[in-house]
Amino acid sequence: MTERVEHGQLFIGGALADPLGQEVIEVISPHTGEVFGRVPHASPADVDRAVAAARTAFDEGPWPRMTLDERIEVVSRIKDGIAVRHEEIARSISSQNGTPYTSSVMVQALAAMMVWDAAITVARGFRYEEARDGVLGKLLVRREPVGVVAAVVPWNVPQFTAAAKLAPALLAGCPAILKTSPEAPLDAYILGEIAAEAGLPEGVLSILPADREVSEYLVGHPGVDKVSFTGSVAAGKRVMEVAARHLTRVTLELGGKSAAVILPDADAATAVAGITPFAWMINGQACVAQTRILVPRTRYDEFAEAFAAAANGLKVGDPLDPATELGPLVAERQQRRSLDYIRIGQEEGAKVLAGGGRPAGFDQGWYVEPTLFGDVDNSMRIAREEIFGPVICLLPYGDEDEAVRIADDSDYGLSGSVWTADVERGLDIARRVRTGTYSVNTFSLDMLGPFGGYKNSGLGREFGPEGYGEYFEHKMIHLPAGWEA
Repeated sequence: MTERVEHGQLFIGGALADPLGQEVIEVISPHTGEVFGRVPHASPADVDRAVAAARTAFDEGPWPRMTLDERIEVVSRIKDGIAVRHEEIARSISSQNGTPYTSSVMVQALAAMMVWDAAITVARGFRYEEARDGVLGKLLVRREPVGVVAAVVPWNVPQFTAAAKLAPALLAGCPAILKTSPEAPLDAYILGEIAAEAGLPEGVLSILPADREVSEYLVGHPGVDKVSFTGSVAAGKRVMEVAARHLTRVTLELGGKSAAVILPDADAATAVAGITPFAWMINGQACVAQTRILVPRTRYDEFAEAFAAAANGLKVGDPLDPATELGPLVAERQQRRSLDYIRIGQEEGAKVLAGGGRPAGFDQGWYVEPTLFGDVDNSMRIAREEIFGPVICLLPYGDEDEAVRIADDSDYGLSGSVWTADVERGLDIARRVRTGTYSVNTFSLDMLGPFGGYKNSGLGREFGPEGYGEYFEHKMIHLPAGWEA
């Protein structure tokens, strides 16, 4: 049963404060369709307060002036706090967005803790200052914190994406304002409590639940130095447009339509077992989901039968039930979107191999069956557009060159995988496909490497030294002749 949760204040500058606006956000259970939570809706005036607090913290406060070890000590306590409360975080997120609880423990909570931990590792090994020989003499190159960061996160993996932005920002010495989605604002209050207990100085972190209009106000605020955004392509383009007014730096992690390529020599059982969890992960609400499965035409019937059986075997149910493997979508609009695409796919001539509608016995909540389409051509809308629901396409190909062409024939380039008995052969495919992350005979998202996309999948990187570097400005200092470090 989903517990009722209500908060009457906002987390601004490290402490709870009464909101300046009157609006509230009602949080709706995707399982029942009923309201189970309420939080204040941050107003533009609340954004002004948060930015002012962050600005003071950066310009005058101790946080950017602490040693790295001192900042690591505080951030480590945040990481440890998440570990201690991971089950509570997982349950909160599952209640809000429908992620099956068993998966949520790892994907939504412990994975977020791992992001904080990996960021600490990266920060310890990062080069903040280095001497170089220039053309005209000695140089000192410094990396200095970029300033106040606006971190805008979605509802599908709210803690994971928050960690991807907050951990490097805070370690770099940047105060941050976390703007949460109105569909999933509750778990951020847990994070606020953890951050306050960890000892973050005044002004360093604010958390604002709000809609797109207030997000736009934050992104366009002249007091913000950098925006890190995760969301849709359309919203990402708008973020970039608004941020450009003040030449605010942006990092964009956007959508995907990733392809899992099964080579002719692959073991069917291994490939199906390996791909299935990551095709329908988070109920299909994941930007990195393997939503296009490319199979050799010579083995098409074999894989069509195997993936259909896998889809039909997924247990649909209450996201808080530990036995559930696929829960409801986050909102009624997402359910309607998926059902619309199922209709479009059939009109385009694709064949429903599994699922195709609302599951029997689920008259309430935003449920859609795990759905598999066969006979899909890559020109179809269901193969080209990000559905963000449990709708997967099976596409046949002839040879490896055609498989690579199909994988690359997309406006996106975020993720992907290849499955084969020959790892070197798989590695060759991985090198050829134009996408930001790729896996051979597995699916992974390692927090010590750069994560991001090609094409419409984004701009910039998160994780690893590449992602950490996004939170710094570079300064070149020319030194006099004869100077030695």
